[in-house]
Amino acid sequence: MTINAPRGTVDILPKDAKKWQFVENTIKNVCNRFNYEEIRTPVFEHTELFQRGVGDSTDIVQKEMYTFEDRGGRSLTLRPEGTAPVTRAYVQNKLHGSPVQPAKLYYFGQMFRYERPQAGRMRQLNQFGAEVLGSANPAVDAEVIGLAMMCYQELGLRDLKLVINSLGDNESRKNYRNALIEHFTPHKNELCSDCQTRLTQNPLRILDCKTDRNHPAIQTAPSMLDYLNRESKLYFDQVKEYLTMMDIPFTVDKNLVRGLDYYNHTAFEIMSEAEGFGAITTLCGGGRYNGLVEELGGPNTPGIGFGLGLERLLLALEAEKIELPVTEELDCYFIAVGEEAEKQAVRLTYELRKQGIQIDKDYQDRKMKGQFKAADRLHAKFVLILGDEELNNQVINVKSMQTGEQKEIPIPEMVHYMNEMLQGGKA
Repeated sequence: MTINAPRGTVDILPKDAKKWQFVENTIKNVCNRFNYEEIRTPVFEHTELFQRGVGDSTDIVQKEMYTFEDRGGRSLTLRPEGTAPVTRAYVQNKLHGSPVQPAKLYYFGQMFRYERPQAGRMRQLNQFGAEVLGSANPAVDAEVIGLAMMCYQELGLRDLKLVINSLGDNESRKNYRNALIEHFTPHKNELCSDCQTRLTQNPLRILDCKTDRNHPAIQTAPSMLDYLNRESKLYFDQVKEYLTMMDIPFTVDKNLVRGLDYYNHTAFEIMSEAEGFGAITTLCGGGRYNGLVEELGGPNTPGIGFGLGLERLLLALEAEKIELPVTEELDCYFIAVGEEAEKQAVRLTYELRKQGIQIDKDYQDRKMKGQFKAADRLHAKFVLILGDEELNNQVINVKSMQTGEQKEIPIPEMVHYMNEMLQGGKA
């Protein structure tokens, strides 16, 4: 019986892995320029972390988490998002006590959500995220947004749209919550069952509903911006001013609330406007989450961050027809003919690898013609040929696959010669 990968998961094969590596390395380079450091958290956490951190009323907690009991009867959950685990690690390891503040962190990780699989949205998804903990400065909000934008731009994406909103502080959010309850209550029976529950639990989530998105009541809902108090308005104005100074265009969307309970003040999404990208255009989402550290047992610590899906990033690159500069070339391929030559090939191949040269050899006992074909398939730049005659003369025949030129090189000079050729020397 053939066993396939579970629904909603995919294998990243070697032909695609180099693209992933290029994307990840590009993002790591951007993070380094912004002085963000990598953090790695467990793939599974105590379920309570997401119930308290993400919020009981969210779709993630109610419908999408992979939760199980371990042999000790503890409820554990495969992480569905990255902010709560990073915040938990920040509290548990007392990073708030470090003299270097704020803590500027980034992560790459696999997330798990039980939802209907579609292009770029898998049940096991790969996510990059960044979090800044320890600063309530609006300039940090602009920096985090700028980091996300630069990651996309460094990879060549141009058809991007940044959408921002403010959810205000606790006072503003409370006033807005009451206004939404008053607005939606007359329409309660017209809303989907989820939104009827959200009306009392978290009415802001109604604005984010995929089922009722076109309902007239949502279109005419009051704007969060009208309920911001003076401090929240000033904060949002400063964020917008910084983005303008950084030459990052943005659009304000009063209905942008994001799907997690911990957000307050700045919320944002980055979308692809590339033709043919699809109906779901969001590439990245994030925002400020002051209060989450306290909720998880830490001191009063402001935070802001985002998460972006790598699968959707790669789809956006395809939509904009961007070819990543990944190569399929191999530096050298070693062809050995004869039993003694094969023994020497094993030794010399390992020696060349120790010196930093990328090289492979035949392991299927193919004839010389078959080995040359293998070198072609691997796009080898040079072929090193060793047979009985070369062994007697203590040389290796080096052939350039680009020019066809061949040259005999003494074995003791092999490493130096190949390094010179691979760095642009002439045979």
